[in-house]
Amino acid sequence: MPLDQVDIGVCAASVRDQVDAAGFDDVVLVGHSLAGSTLPATIGLLGDRVRHAVFVASTVPEHGTSGLDTLDPEIQETARAGMESGSREMLMNEEIAKLVIGEDLDDEQFAWCMQIRVPEAPRLVTEAVDLTPLRSAVPRTWVRTLGDLIVAPDKQLRFAANVGDCPVVDLDAGHMCMVSQPEALAEILNPLAT
Repeated sequence: MPLDQVDIGVCAASVRDQVDAAGFDDVVLVGHSLAGSTLPATIGLLGDRVRHAVFVASTVPEHGTSGLDTLDPEIQETARAGMESGSREMLMNEEIAKLVIGEDLDDEQFAWCMQIRVPEAPRLVTEAVDLTPLRSAVPRTWVRTLGDLIVAPDKQLRFAANVGDCPVVDLDAGHMCMVSQPEALAEILNPLAT
């Protein structure tokens, strides 16, 4: 699908459709980074099939605001200028990626991340989020990455507050914890899925 057509609703429906196709009646949703903006909509579509929702180093703006609104003003300005210039694909270059997501990756892990990266869909960053589905009783957990440079630990606490009643589990890792420390992340996630 063209990136400019991808929005929060499309992402949530895609996850629901995959859950339906797999025949799952019970799921634990885990969203990382920008997926924090789509998890509420996904929870809304899946309803009581969601046993637990886990937000890992996520961006969860306040209700009615966007991920772009959570950035520092000078970064917002740069991002808006890029979008207004007609740039339809937002792909982090390797130099910036090394600074903000490569903090605890070894060379092989970082190279793999660069190999599989894809452009961000602009509407996922600019669309206002609806946190209404988080009023449900779905249990949730926040995994805070303490070495994270792109979603700083103090910002993650503010985002976790937007999620509601949510225990925070600290992980001494950078943003790409599922690559740099998969075993440590699995130790947090596995008990939630049993």
